[in-house]
Formats: sequence, structure tokens, C-alpha cells
Amino acid sequence: ISLKSQELFFLVFVTRYVDLLFHFVSVYNTLMKLLFLVFSGAIVYVIRFREPFRNTYDKSHDAFLHVKFAVLPCALLALVFNEQFEVMEILWTFSIYLEAVAIIPQLILLQRHGEVENLTGNYVVLLGAYRGCYVLNWIYRAATETSYHFIWLMFIAGMVQTALYVDFFYYYAIRYRPLCNRR
Repeated sequence: ISLKSQELFFLVFVTRYVDLLFHFVSVYNTLMKLLFLVFSGAIVYVIRFREPFRNTYDKSHDAFLHVKFAVLPCALLALVFNEQFEVMEILWTFSIYLEAVAIIPQLILLQRHGEVENLTGNYVVLLGAYRGCYVLNWIYRAATETSYHFIWLMFIAGMVQTALYVDFFYYYAIRYRPLCNRR
């Protein structure tokens, strides 16, 4: 598992859910946001600091410069392309852009490692399924809600993220199809 991807996902949730400090929607909404923050922070902590997990982390293959090639470009994009030039909106937009590319360190790690372990492959597939649910939600809301506000920035970032997952699925399926045919 790529620590750098996990750190990016944690930053996604921190910047997306900073509104918890200023705006209450519901107990459910608050609880779910807190769970995302706690669990993603715990994953980063465990990989970085806890034995034996820290010793199994493959730092040499997880060498993507995530601050330079993900965080900074997404921050600049969020400053330039956003719905409203307000702090909360810029942070939310940044989280959307960053989530779109947060999987890249994981994909590079898998490519450098040369093989995909079952658990890691399933993890990436489930992240892709999560993205697929978002796309289905956009379609459903656009079709059923008259007041649905379509946000191009979110759509484009979502399509970039979906394309990254589809690319992984394609190569994952090609690689594992011969194994399935042998059974």
C-alpha cells in the first residue's frame, strides 16, 4: 500500500471536511465525516509509525513526489479554477482535484513492484467502485433533482479519476484473465 496515496487521501478529507468546524448539517453527516478523518488518519499513522506495519512499507518503490506533483499543482488549480473565491470553497475545490490524482502514487507503486497482490488489487478495485458510485450519484441526481447544480470542475476531476481507475482495471483484468481461465 502506498503511504503517499494514503497521505493524499487524508489531506483530501481534512480539506474537504474542515467545514465541520463552522457548519452543522446533521449528526449523521458529522459522524461520517469524522469517521473518514479518523480512519484515514489512522491508516497514515499505522503505516508510518506502528510496528510491524512500518517495517513492511516499501519506501523505495513508493517514490512519487506527491507534494511536488500532486499537492502543489492541485492547490494552484484550486486557486485559479473554483466556483467562488472564498477559503472554504477553495479548500473544497482543492480536495476534489487532489482526490482525482491521489491514487497515482499507488498505481506507480504497483507498476514499480511488478505484481499486484490480491489484497492490494482488491483495495484499488474497491476504490474504483467508490468512484463509480459517485458517477452513478451524479447521473441520478441530475435526472431526479430539479435544483441539482452541475459543477463542471467536479465533473472533470471525477472523469480524470475515473479514467485512472479504468486504466488500472483494464490492465488488472488482462493480467489476471489467464489465471481465471486455467481454473
